[in-house]
Amino acid sequence: MSAAQEPHARTAPTVTLPGRPCSAAAALHVVGEKWALLAVREIFFGNHRFEAIARNTGAPRDRLAVRLRSLEQAGVVERRPYNERPPRYEYHLTDSGRDLAPVIRALLDWGDRWVREDRPVVMLHEPGADADSPVDSRADGPVHAQPSAHAHDLDAAWICRTCGEEVVMNTLTVDVRAPGWDRSGPRASSPSDS
Repeated sequence: MSAAQEPHARTAPTVTLPGRPCSAAAALHVVGEKWALLAVREIFFGNHRFEAIARNTGAPRDRLAVRLRSLEQAGVVERRPYNERPPRYEYHLTDSGRDLAPVIRALLDWGDRWVREDRPVVMLHEPGADADSPVDSRADGPVHAQPSAHAHDLDAAWICRTCGEEVVMNTLTVDVRAPGWDRSGPRASSPSDS
């Protein structure tokens, strides 16, 4: 089992949803609302205070407050105090929240290709950066204010950790493991299922 497949401590409560049992549906139940993912994007970009998150997402303040609370309850973000009087908090990504970085990157890439004519936000890759060095505790995503001279636009590929090959759609198949379901949907129960 690869590191990406290893189970982690669950941070969000387990929910039973209608329809096909699926981790994508469960994930969307937690982060699938627009303001939730845009709040994660802003925190990943290094904006931790409510005012900046509200300004940069364009979210109505009341809806953003609800989304941030639900992300906190699900273990995606955590609040950290930055002022005692009056009490004020910043939002930071947890390990669960930081694991959404590829989702944000995929949405940026898809938007660049299919929705926008320009590229208003570009992720940069800095080869040689020490991936094992401690992350700045104030940063949840990019830690460098200025990219190095060796930084370049990220052109990431989806690579299978088991075989090292790049993944393309025509090499994928679906193995449905939820009891009572197959690719087309719920199976009709047969006498052998009893």
